[in-house]
Amino acid sequence: MARSPQAVHDHVPTVSVTLNVNGIEHRLDVDARVTLLDALRDALDLTGTKKGCDQGACGACTVMADGKRILSCLTLAAQCEGRAITTVEGLSADGGLHPVQEAFVRHDAFQCGYCTSGQIMSAVCLMAEGRAGSDTDIREFMSGNLCRCGAYPNIVAAIREVAGGGDA
Repeated sequence: MARSPQAVHDHVPTVSVTLNVNGIEHRLDVDARVTLLDALRDALDLTGTKKGCDQGACGACTVMADGKRILSCLTLAAQCEGRAITTVEGLSADGGLHPVQEAFVRHDAFQCGYCTSGQIMSAVCLMAEGRAGSDTDIREFMSGNLCRCGAYPNIVAAIREVAGGGDA
């Protein structure tokens, strides 16, 4: 007997996944199709990571997985088993801000703030990758992170400062 289309949609497989987020292990039972972004925001209440376009085009959902930047809206939570995930909430140490966060504040590198967490996560990664040698490099390797407010010059200045290029 064939199953109706509705019956196919009624059964959504769940998976058990252990996510190491900001140094803490979390055991979750989630829909097999849930993205890392939705798991972070909905299951773990880590709302610093933003849902912008939900298509991987804006960078607002950027987080680190094993020290590399990824788009959490395009990554399934189940794909992150055994990986070290860092969100913007995990950058702070001992209650203080990360140097990139401090520089973003000093340089007013945000306006509405919606893209800021993704911008910061991408900036931390690009510096770790050694890709902040010039303003041109910074712009190129930050190009996947969009800012509708147009704070780009201030974002570049903040990254340059932390990367060792001095104050703009």
